[in-house]
Amino acid sequence: MEKRYGATERNDRLMKIGRNKWELIYGYGTDGVSGWTYRERFTRKPTQEEIKDIIITQINKNVEEKILCGLVWKDMPIWLSTENQFNYKAAYDLAVQTGGQSLPVKFKFGTDEQPVYHTFTTLDDLQEFYMTSLAFVQQVLDEGWQEKDNLDLSVFNQ
Repeated sequence: MEKRYGATERNDRLMKIGRNKWELIYGYGTDGVSGWTYRERFTRKPTQEEIKDIIITQINKNVEEKILCGLVWKDMPIWLSTENQFNYKAAYDLAVQTGGQSLPVKFKFGTDEQPVYHTFTTLDDLQEFYMTSLAFVQQVLDEGWQEKDNLDLSVFNQ
């Protein structure tokens, strides 16, 4: 789906926009400046199953993107790639197993353009970061599951 700006409210629907043209509109968000919706165009009327698949795929992409780059910890953006999540878990597990003797451990946070290096010197500090990242991932997953569970396909009947 394509993100299009200019929306002022949520308006989920399937709209006939031409003789053999349909547009699926789903979701709503704002970036603080302008509102947006997701849209997909078709040259024929899509089936309910196609609509559901497209929307579920978009929800999954949104969840993945939010997990990847949505966490901010102590004013630092955290890149939660699968590899980084593994590295954070490994560092935390080792620190717990060694009673903190594996510390200090240093991670690069921020962005490539504005990197921030943070050194964890205490187990409590590392634990707070790790538990925050786990809770964030779980919250984002829960929100995605809830959005899928609450998907009302009846609004796309026309």
